[in-house]
Amino acid sequence: MELGVFLPISGRATGPETLIEAAQSAEALGFAAIWSADRVVTPWEITTAYPYSENRHFIVPPDKPFLDSLTCLAFLAGHTHHIRLGISVLVLPYRHPLYWARVAASIDCLSHGRLIMGVGVGWMREEFAALGVPFNERGRMTDEQLELVRQLWTKEHINFEGSYYQVRDIAFFPKPMQGVPLWVGGEGIHAQRRAARFGDAWFPYFVRITPEKLQAGFATVQHLSAEAGRDPAHICFACCRPIEVTSQAVPQDPEVLRGSPEQLVEMLRMYRDIGVAHLALQFMAPRWPERKVQIERFAREVLPYLHI
Repeated sequence: MELGVFLPISGRATGPETLIEAAQSAEALGFAAIWSADRVVTPWEITTAYPYSENRHFIVPPDKPFLDSLTCLAFLAGHTHHIRLGISVLVLPYRHPLYWARVAASIDCLSHGRLIMGVGVGWMREEFAALGVPFNERGRMTDEQLELVRQLWTKEHINFEGSYYQVRDIAFFPKPMQGVPLWVGGEGIHAQRRAARFGDAWFPYFVRITPEKLQAGFATVQHLSAEAGRDPAHICFACCRPIEVTSQAVPQDPEVLRGSPEQLVEMLRMYRDIGVAHLALQFMAPRWPERKVQIERFAREVLPYLHI
């Protein structure tokens, strides 16, 4: 099982020096990927419930910097050598597919094939409103984009006639080096069906879940992929989870990744044993210096024991 780590692309400490340090440190410590989150604009008032925090409130205040995800990965492609560069996840309806597919293919070529495209439909009604994108149509828009981008990245003459996007005999070069993997985010049945139809991986983010429930969700993806005429073996099992390294052992909750290094080794082995191929970890210390300490301790006291 590979492990990735989220980058500090938001907050007052973010900037070129912090990002370079975070990316190069993750590469040196043995992580398989670095991950960036996506945000275009943060409204001052958000009433939409945030699915990925315990209290359902969005975790980044609107007056804190939030760097563009793809820009950060392009920047870090030139400051790293072999670690993979992932986005978790690009909200596809926010951007025209011809634009983001070009940026993604460029990053992939410049990084010698290291990009992982996590993709999703988005959750914040207020952000959709600010961008003039219909919130209730975001799933259908995303499905069309995923159909179109496969053509953009594989065919010489591209024609597409959809409800939202239409192109007539266009060229699209360069192509990604070896095909950018599309990891489909989202937790519910619609996301599972989307991963089954279009994805190279199912890539949900769960705040609380047991490995057994996660495994059941992936079994649904595999079943749906067979129904769609795809080989279930071609879809990767991946997941994002928040994590906290504590100074000593704590009472265990099977739905939460929190504990001492010894406890985390045991919990993460369960993810490995159910077939998770990649686990992207978001260390939950509030500030980058504390998060950096947790990441380094994790790499020193947890990573070596997951390969035993």
